[in-house]
Amino acid sequence: ALIKQFVADVAWGDLDFLIVDTPPGTSDEHISTVEALRPYKPLGAILVTTPQAVSVGDVRRELTFCKKTGLRVLGIVENMSGFVCPHCSECTNIFSKGGGEELAKHAGVPFLGCVPLDPQLSQSLEEGRDFIQEFPKSTAFPALTRIAQHILDGTSQPSS
Repeated sequence: ALIKQFVADVAWGDLDFLIVDTPPGTSDEHISTVEALRPYKPLGAILVTTPQAVSVGDVRRELTFCKKTGLRVLGIVENMSGFVCPHCSECTNIFSKGGGEELAKHAGVPFLGCVPLDPQLSQSLEEGRDFIQEFPKSTAFPALTRIAQHILDGTSQPSS
């Protein structure tokens, strides 16, 4: 009921996009969200995984969920894809790498890109600050920009 109220009773005004971030899984919240948004004809879902097999497995189930509910998958993003040292700029793949890209290839959906671990991104999110304005030289900045551009480019194409 809360999700339905959130969608229907908030005066959103004119929006280009409404992004709803849900926890991993295919729980009742996901079903409720899809059903509450269905009258507004959502463009689709962007699925986010980390490179590890357990996370990729969760997202594989989310792909199945999207297919069963008729929700188009706009693409997959691999989060926490390497850690770029703030001192030497060397990237270390702490959690492995490539799980998201491999899943996208296997599922036949676009791979939107990888976002490295970035302490500045985490800090700005926790403090409610504008990451894009404050940290344009961050290693996560170009990754997020490319992902956003892929999404924008993909939403202008007709649904498959």
